[in-house]
Amino acid sequence: MEQTNHADTGDLQRSILLFGKRPIRVVMPLLCLVLTVGCGWQEPKHFTHEVLNRMTPIKDQGESEICWAYAMLAAIETEHLSWGDSVNLSPYYIEKMMEKESAAPKNKHGMGVTLIRLIQKYGIVGYDAMRTVETPAPQWVFMLGAAYTPQEFARSICAPNEYIALTSTDREPYYKKVDIDQPANWLHDRFYNIPMDTLLTKTEQAVREHHGVCWESKEHAMAIVGIAHDDSGEPFFIMKNSWGTEDPYKGLTYLSFEDFRDQTLAIEMPLAFFQTAMVR
Repeated sequence: MEQTNHADTGDLQRSILLFGKRPIRVVMPLLCLVLTVGCGWQEPKHFTHEVLNRMTPIKDQGESEICWAYAMLAAIETEHLSWGDSVNLSPYYIEKMMEKESAAPKNKHGMGVTLIRLIQKYGIVGYDAMRTVETPAPQWVFMLGAAYTPQEFARSICAPNEYIALTSTDREPYYKKVDIDQPANWLHDRFYNIPMDTLLTKTEQAVREHHGVCWESKEHAMAIVGIAHDDSGEPFFIMKNSWGTEDPYKGLTYLSFEDFRDQTLAIEMPLAFFQTAMVR
């Protein structure tokens, strides 16, 4: 098992702002320090990696507000890497296509399932073909000596109904599709509602079996790429963030299972895995 121990500091304020009134216990660069009253800080939190799935290089969303696109694309990339198929996809293409959606909010907020809907409509291109939002959107994707439209390429990357969108709320019936009344859900997608214990268990199973998983709270979205535990044995999900790598964790953060329960709004994972896992 890989062990991690980071003592450097980072930007606490950013995590508080993005995660709302109660910052979730995602262990970010400064949050890894155990603060004490009157005597500064003690040794940083230490993690042991149990599972760390393959992933593409961590990206930086900068000032854009499309973390949901970065997170869902990262989940799709990890899913393909688990098959031995390397893909690295451009979130800037999605950001550009959002400009064509009259119903989209000005801040370009969305959800993982929004990304899936958009690539079904507009397609997707590789990261090397579009590295900035100012780059003209490519009309063709070239792979292995063949040319594909972005829509054709997208169908090979993420087929319709390949992923299921999940949520957990006790205010609606379980095992039925429900609405999520959030501005980010401007396409009015519906989510399959399951108990939180089940959602946590199936998410952990998906990650341990090397599937791509997208996690969303009301304020942020990240891909889940692994599982770790701290020195007390408390379990954490390893999250692939989209804030670059200029921090001690090199772009990864840690989300406790406890805060997964408290903060999760939605999860996207492969439908075929979920259907199989639900009958185990």
